[in-house]
Amino acid sequence: QVQLVESGGGLVQAGGSLRLSCAASGSISSINAMGWYRQAPGKQRELVAAITSVVSTKYADSVKGRFTISRDNAKKTAYLEMTSLKPEDTGVYYCNLLRAGREYWGQGTQVTVSS
Repeated sequence: QVQLVESGGGLVQAGGSLRLSCAASGSISSINAMGWYRQAPGKQRELVAAITSVVSTKYADSVKGRFTISRDNAKKTAYLEMTSLKPEDTGVYYCNLLRAGREYWGQGTQVTVSS
């Protein structure tokens, strides 16, 4: 069973920075991709960033230039570096892992950006 443990969320002022971490554990020999999604109250979940390798990343238009996704393959951990945070970045951020055609989700971590 694969488990994803997220951390790093919290309350931050606009313009501030946060780093989210997602550690994967369990029986896993390879990871095809990892990503971050977020969901604001009353809105659908949206893809924020995804990574398949160091040179293969994608970002939502709203976070390009501000967020950076990375992955440590040895530690099976994904990171989301968030800078220049805006109030509209507020939401629950979920870690996602794709392996062998199956998706796994973390429990989510709350990010609140105040103005």
